[in-house]
Amino acid sequence: MAQRTGILVIGASGQIGTELVMALRTRFGHQNVVASDIKTAADEVLQSGPFEQLDVLDRERLLQIVKQYNVGQVYLLAALLSATAEQKVMPAWNLNMYGLFYVLELAREGHVDKVYWPSSIAVFGPTTPKLNTPQATIMEPTTVYGISKLAGERWCEYYFNRYGVDVRSLRYPGLIGYKSDPGGGTTDYAVDIFHKAAHGQPYECFLSENTRLPMMYMPDAIKATIGIMGVEAEKVKIRSSYNLSGFDFTPVELALSIQNHLPEFTVSYKPDFRQAIADSWPSSIDDSRARDDWGWKNDYSLEMMTADMLQHLTEQVN
Repeated sequence: MAQRTGILVIGASGQIGTELVMALRTRFGHQNVVASDIKTAADEVLQSGPFEQLDVLDRERLLQIVKQYNVGQVYLLAALLSATAEQKVMPAWNLNMYGLFYVLELAREGHVDKVYWPSSIAVFGPTTPKLNTPQATIMEPTTVYGISKLAGERWCEYYFNRYGVDVRSLRYPGLIGYKSDPGGGTTDYAVDIFHKAAHGQPYECFLSENTRLPMMYMPDAIKATIGIMGVEAEKVKIRSSYNLSGFDFTPVELALSIQNHLPEFTVSYKPDFRQAIADSWPSSIDDSRARDDWGWKNDYSLEMMTADMLQHLTEQVN
């Protein structure tokens, strides 16, 4: 059988998707990486390689694209995120679960060789140890998003153990990037705050000032995602999902980091329903298994991220 060189990114128009597509195209060739989403993609994605409109719940269309582009690897990013999922319970469950099932089944049936599916710190809950949350611990999520991600982790491990499906996963912390708008997640305050600062506007935060959460700058998230997919299978010792972390901070610490560059910037705090979600999540993450098993190492600190975010967003504004 000829080697499958195609890479399919499902959910390419989301917060991670745009940057992952561009990074994969740079590394593996622009025509080898197919971006897909139910909605259109960013101009740089559309102009640099193939794009296919796809609802991941359309199994026939999914299989057609896999065959058409000789797809060997699938990155499944399509999901409804935490805050949005609380408002759309059944659509969130259907998308987050059946999308995963359909892709895992493609791999089980031999249509693709390798699957990447992201999990999240949302799998943890209020009974989970909050500080330096270990890889294996109590997981009792209280949100639609977290429940679907925990179920997904169990199915990923099942498909690996039962059928030998090469599925790999990372539990993302809050992700911060400048190339896309906030996408409906509880940690998205840490994206929106930079947009307001770059536009010279005050920011009203929907979390309380001392809510500490684990976070990561998007370049590190992309590095980790491509990294775990690139290592030898025997190094991937956890097939549910790996803890992953970059740094952790509170809204007031992030505000101070921004004020080091923009002293006039102001933040007020008005917690809403997302506060309860954030309170159920860890404050910091132990990702030593990822570091030990396949060499994960983050590049960015809070200060480095702040400087880079403000530089890029200020350039966009100007």
